[in-house]
Amino acid sequence: MIGVAKDRADAVAMRARAGLMLALQAGLAAGLAWYVAHDLIGRPAPFFAPIAAVITLASSVGQRMRRTAELVAGVAVGIGLGDGIILLIGTGPVQIGLIVLLAVLVATAVGGGPPLIVQSASSAVLVATLTVQTGHPWTRFFDALVGGGIGLAVMTVLLPINPLSVVRRAADPALRAFTAGLHEAALGLAEGDPDVIEAALTRLRSAEGTFEAFRTAIDAARENVAFAPARWRSRGALAQYVAGAPQLTYALRNVRVMIRRAQTALSDRERVPEVLPASVRHLGDAVDLLRQEWARGVEPVATRERALRAAAESGRAYDTGVGYSGGVVVAQIRTSVADLLRATGVEYAEATRQVRNAVGWRGRPRGARNRTARSRPPAPPPGPPPGPSPEADAG
Repeated sequence: MIGVAKDRADAVAMRARAGLMLALQAGLAAGLAWYVAHDLIGRPAPFFAPIAAVITLASSVGQRMRRTAELVAGVAVGIGLGDGIILLIGTGPVQIGLIVLLAVLVATAVGGGPPLIVQSASSAVLVATLTVQTGHPWTRFFDALVGGGIGLAVMTVLLPINPLSVVRRAADPALRAFTAGLHEAALGLAEGDPDVIEAALTRLRSAEGTFEAFRTAIDAARENVAFAPARWRSRGALAQYVAGAPQLTYALRNVRVMIRRAQTALSDRERVPEVLPASVRHLGDAVDLLRQEWARGVEPVATRERALRAAAESGRAYDTGVGYSGGVVVAQIRTSVADLLRATGVEYAEATRQVRNAVGWRGRPRGARNRTARSRPPAPPPGPPPGPSPEADAG
């Protein structure tokens, strides 16, 4: 019980730390929006200015700059339409329905996405139901523009979120889940237990959500670096994640194919050489090393070495003799290793060359590899054709 309570407390503390920067941004933006609209421009009660600033910041986390701009425009359009309708025909249920109808039509007509449509309609309803128009028409429209503009300024110039921190927080659970799935698959292969393999596959399917969050964080961080001068120095370290994330996605897909075929190999009672689960385990170690080296901002040398060791072990397994599904497992390991090497910054041709060398095909003609594959006796039980040719190489 004490351990569970500690884990929950740690999770709460982690969420609080993650939200601290957003809270600081929102507080600063709200205060500045009120100050500019009230003290500098002279608006008597510009409460829509801080509202627009906070909406802009809170809704733009993990979204692209275009969507953030849509939010600002949506708030302003909704408030402007609400003020205009109320000024012309007063308030009431019919007016509220008309305001929302017009707000959605305008947002849709200009090609806005869901953020623009939702903010336009909700801001119009807020104006029509909770406020009474005072002063000159359209003043709250300009309050919203002021607040939204200040929200963008705080987000990009005055207090930008550290993009590396955002990406690292998103990458950590994705890479940990990837590592755990590979290690669990290696255990299932070593013990010959298809249920453990199925658990590993389920874990990696669940990891899709963390990888999607990782990709979203990278998109947001790239724009943050592009528009926030204070974060330009992060471009170099961020480039590792930006270049590596797509390759990791490819590796995840190939690993899932590999694990499904490993489950089939066990179900068909194919022979599994001892070096095959060792190869999968080394691949998991390589993913974990990549997480650590990216977090430290260093060249992922250890990752490359461990990944190539996984390729070498898969080559030994192939030479020892595997069945049809085992051959597919070996091929997918090689391909996944190449993906992982490319995630570390190795070019495609060089990654393929290194994998082939690690497997032990250096200088061997392609036809010789085919003859080796054809000459290997099929693994029991008979029925499926021999394993795939090593020509199904990495890449």
